[in-house]
Amino acid sequence: MVSALPDSVFGEPDAGNTAWMLASASMVLLMTPALAFFYGGLSRGKAVLNMMMMSFGSVATVSIVYVLWGFSQSFGNTVTGESDIWGIFANPFSLFGSDQLMNTAGTEDKPTYVLWTGVETHVPAIVFMAFQLTFAVITVALISGAVAERVKFSTWLVFSVLWSTIVYFPLSHMVWGGGLMSNAERGFASWMFGTNSDGTANVAPIDFAGGTVVHINAGMAGLVLAIIVGARVGFGRTAYRPHNIPFVMLGAALLWFGWFGFNAGSELAADMTAGKVWVNTTAATAAAMIGWLGVEWVRDKHATSVGAASGIVAGLVAITPACGALTPVGSLILGVIAGALAALAIGLKNKFGYDDSLDVVGVHLVAGLWGTIGIGFLAKDTGLFWGGDYKQLVVQIVIAAFALAFTGVLTTIIALVLKPLGWRVKPDEEKSGIDEAEHAETAYELA
Repeated sequence: MVSALPDSVFGEPDAGNTAWMLASASMVLLMTPALAFFYGGLSRGKAVLNMMMMSFGSVATVSIVYVLWGFSQSFGNTVTGESDIWGIFANPFSLFGSDQLMNTAGTEDKPTYVLWTGVETHVPAIVFMAFQLTFAVITVALISGAVAERVKFSTWLVFSVLWSTIVYFPLSHMVWGGGLMSNAERGFASWMFGTNSDGTANVAPIDFAGGTVVHINAGMAGLVLAIIVGARVGFGRTAYRPHNIPFVMLGAALLWFGWFGFNAGSELAADMTAGKVWVNTTAATAAAMIGWLGVEWVRDKHATSVGAASGIVAGLVAITPACGALTPVGSLILGVIAGALAALAIGLKNKFGYDDSLDVVGVHLVAGLWGTIGIGFLAKDTGLFWGGDYKQLVVQIVIAAFALAFTGVLTTIIALVLKPLGWRVKPDEEKSGIDEAEHAETAYELA
């Protein structure tokens, strides 16, 4: 995805690219219900509905705030031409409600808002908004897996609004809207290694589809919440087994399908780069599944279905920022390492004592960090191994570290502010089942 889109123009959008973006947005929206199946299957039977409702609740709350102020706060400057606020976020009121994007007259005084990208494609701003809305939704939903089976649904909904506004929208602006983590003249990369004659960074940060914005962001937020909310009743003494592994595999399959919209759609055009991204996404994901299963074979002497599904997700996470910069062979290397690292990383919660219920940290944070930093080694033209230069690696480490710090600090503040509202259900409600306590329903009527 381009780091900074120039001012609005008026004119006719490209029908083919617009159709591709609408299809991609629909595929990415499907990913959040797919995540509900993936997380729901990993949960215990008495908590599956609550786990799935946290994903569906994120669709509702984040979609509303994105239409009202999220797009304006993330990308409003790219449409209106206004300056942003310190390179951190755009004016949340410049396009409040998004009604301004509905103009179709195409006059000089009131242009049709169309985004112009480096691949010379015209996509209506409202279509771009639809695409970006789905990214915001699933990023928030990803966090929920870290606090499964113990969090009040009402508190989760409030958190989703606050976190998306305070953390996600600014970070997406900083990376993709011309802010501090983009290739803009006032960005970190330009400060480190200078700019070209056009004012862009000599060594541009690479985050094609959301390594920092989505996965490092969600993974770090999940770690913070897991620590502040606290462990489930019986953590360390109870075997938390997935209650429905076919749900897990169905969710992983649907996530893989939707991820093509996530990654290839981020090209904002139906072109050869989008095709390359599709191939790289498939290559890395397949290799990551083998990497995860390889760890299981060596460590446990068998390969599991949950491991295969988790390896798929780890590979998708890792290739997300890198899919536009790597060759297919580089993607295979990135993927197999991602799968192995994530398989090993899920044991960190037992070592350090935090209850990351569904391994958001092990999969999204660890694989997201590797995918972002691995670009510095494996990028075709600028990586250390392929391009022979260390600068891309330095830039990738800096943006990953900044994302960690930014998300960690702000998520901590939000989580502590919400403590008086109450994060946890009562211990007896958690023991008997959060589904019944929070939703007055159960997934299965058992005699």
